[in-house]
Amino acid sequence: MKLNEIRDNEGAHYRYKRVGRGIGSGKGKTSGRGGKGQTARSGVALNGFEGGQTPLHRRMPKRGFSNADFKTEYHIVNLAGLQQAVEAGRLAEGATVDGEALVKAGVLRRLRLGVRLLAKGELKARLTISVAGASKAAIAAVEKAGGSVILSKPVEVEDEANTKKGRADARAAKAAGIAAQADAGAAKAAADAAAKATKAPKKKAPAKE
Repeated sequence: MKLNEIRDNEGAHYRYKRVGRGIGSGKGKTSGRGGKGQTARSGVALNGFEGGQTPLHRRMPKRGFSNADFKTEYHIVNLAGLQQAVEAGRLAEGATVDGEALVKAGVLRRLRLGVRLLAKGELKARLTISVAGASKAAIAAVEKAGGSVILSKPVEVEDEANTKKGRADARAAKAAGIAAQADAGAAKAAADAAAKATKAPKKKAPAKE
């Protein structure tokens, strides 16, 4: 081997991108650096900019509100995960699979929310799957394999403190407790002050000469 025959491994070195070699190259003129100022000012047109006045998308009325604190959350299970569990012998073909069975099979780490079945992958085994939700494609794939999908209501969250609503309620309860302690402290201070006022010794009248 000679020194002029030494090469890097394929993919170890990225080819330098030649810039400023004409507009046909895609990196000509400003070489990918853009223009000066607001695209060098003259005649610039920014999408959605209306010269400083309130743009149309902000003038339109807004309606509706989606509170993320009350959204329904799910554990996601795909068909591929079920098929892997069947092939590994953790799920028996023809069995009824619910959330607890998925935890025992190692498909889920823990069951805290409802389970939603999605159609990623392929399921060849015949299973009866009991979940809180499932996509149409997943239901069709399970029925094609000879199984069925039973839809049930999402399970209640075991640990309410782990949800956003639970945390908000916990913060509100804590604030109420602090306010109650403050009120109790103020009442105690007032009572102590009143007690001291009643126990204060009366000043003796000056003796007459």
